Amino acid sequence: MKILYFAKLKQLIGKSEDHIKLNKSLKISEIIHELTKKNKKYATAFNQTNNLQYAVNCEYVNKNSLVKNEDELAIFPPVNGG
Repeated sequence: MKILYFAKLKQLIGKSEDHIKLNKSLKISEIIHELTKKNKKYATAFNQTNNLQYAVNCEYVNKNSLVKNEDELAIFPPVNGG
């Protein structure tokens, strides 16, 4: 599965994407939980997930949505217009 990071997340983690292998479908919240265990950068980036937005295969979803190994997950802070 491909995970894309944008804006502040990209800066905090230090890269724009990750590739992970899923053996079964997982909720986005479960994936975030696993990512926070990787290292301090990930833990800091995901310490407040209430305001994050998610898209799976370019469609907005919530953190309880399931993703599978073939999906692309984008994670980003709220976008402000202007």
